[in-house]
Amino acid sequence: MDSTQGILSKLKADLPASLVVFLVALPLCLGIALASGAPLISGVIAGVVGGIVVGALSGSPLGVSGPAAGLAVIVMTAIQDLGSFEVFLVATILAGVIQVGLGFAQAGIVAYYFPSAVIKGMLAGIGIIICLKQIPHAFGYDKDPEGDFSFYQLDGETTFSELLNAFDVISPGPLLIALVSLAILVLWEKRLANRGNFLSLIPGPLVAVMAGVSLGLLFRSLPSLALAADQLVSIPIANGISGLLTFPDFSGLWIGAVYKTAIVLAVVASLETLLCVEATDKLDELKRVTPTNRELQAQGVGNIVSGFLGGLPVTQVIVRSSANIQAGGQSKMSAILHGGFLMVSVVALPHVLNLIPLATLAAILFVVGFKLAKPSLFRKMFHEGSAQFVPFVGTILGIVFTDLLTGVAIGLGIGVVGLLIENFQLPFQIHHLPVERGEGVRIVLAQQVSFLNKASVLQSLNTIPDDATVEIDGTEAVYVHADVVEIIDDFVVSAKARNIQVTVKGLDHHQKGHPVGGTEILVTPPSAQH
Repeated sequence: MDSTQGILSKLKADLPASLVVFLVALPLCLGIALASGAPLISGVIAGVVGGIVVGALSGSPLGVSGPAAGLAVIVMTAIQDLGSFEVFLVATILAGVIQVGLGFAQAGIVAYYFPSAVIKGMLAGIGIIICLKQIPHAFGYDKDPEGDFSFYQLDGETTFSELLNAFDVISPGPLLIALVSLAILVLWEKRLANRGNFLSLIPGPLVAVMAGVSLGLLFRSLPSLALAADQLVSIPIANGISGLLTFPDFSGLWIGAVYKTAIVLAVVASLETLLCVEATDKLDELKRVTPTNRELQAQGVGNIVSGFLGGLPVTQVIVRSSANIQAGGQSKMSAILHGGFLMVSVVALPHVLNLIPLATLAAILFVVGFKLAKPSLFRKMFHEGSAQFVPFVGTILGIVFTDLLTGVAIGLGIGVVGLLIENFQLPFQIHHLPVERGEGVRIVLAQQVSFLNKASVLQSLNTIPDDATVEIDGTEAVYVHADVVEIIDDFVVSAKARNIQVTVKGLDHHQKGHPVGGTEILVTPPSAQH
């Protein structure tokens, strides 16, 4: 009885959330297919498979899978190189097989090596780029398809030049619809949805879509406000399911380039998935942890199924996952339901969905993006210090001015440089560094002293004046690189000539048989032996 109530309780939250994710996913599936140079329906098929198949197999409670913008350029290039979309589908199937193998090989552990600052920067960067990309659609300027999140766009423009173009050709109809939709979303969330009545069961984005469709129909009789065909959702219309499917051409198994494409797809799709898994888990209020190896296996099966049915490659995607979380999703049922809604809509409701203005969907995505890049997040990261803030900002700038994977790579690079600097500066603590002859000093080595610390250790030892008394304490060190031990040994030897008395502790387990190999060694200069 309790388990049934728990399922019903989650379904009460998951059903509205799945509708929101469906509304967000629909234009993205179509836009990514267009950006990939693939049939439009292939994006929707990938969305259905990502929702139903991957959703059912995945251990991610809130992650949503589907076609990924980060793969669009790879897919477009591969289709051209392989000669046909049907041959490309074979590469998608093989990529899925590779991903299943990576899951069994425990490759999901890679996810745990992404620094928190980079993941948070990725979320904020995606939020900013979503907002920037939706402004032209809100203005009625739809030259670049939804789902193109790269700085250098498919229409030959950049993110910022597209904004300038949009400002020059603002369409009053889409702009009015976007403003009304945005007002509804804000009002619904702040005022109406939290009153505990029946309105709390209705997702604000669904209300916004209904308003957008109504305004679009009304504007048909007003030439100055009427929407053009490219300012509406455009789902392909076919007779029956069989007319929507494309099947792979398995003669491609004899083409070497297919295997190269499969490897590239598997690696990039796996990296995007693991990044999204880490980001989604951080957004989860319950802080549940997704089993990453199982996720790779689920994504692999999803790509195998998508390839067989004529769909694009799938990954877990942060835009849809964050929309799911913001809409109140509680379990993976919301992801599965959204896949079901995509399937039903394409087969049974294409004429209705083709009435939805892109300006309304732009307003929905704008809210999603803003929540990912809240000003409070920037303040929090700033107060955590430069070690967190610098890679955070670097990741954001990288994503905004390049693409997702490049931006994350930039953030990781900055994080590594920061780690090297930190290691260079903090290999030990010095208690009273002497400045005059005859003074004493105690040097306590840190737990980890790597070869990167050679320069700072050598510089510090060289600044010790003659006739000093030095204690080098390595008793708390877990690891001291052999090069650093050698520097200390050389200092011990040179200390005799400089009348420096040296005591070394705790380095015997770092390099056996070395001159410093005792638990404690006292080096007394000749002048002190009389």
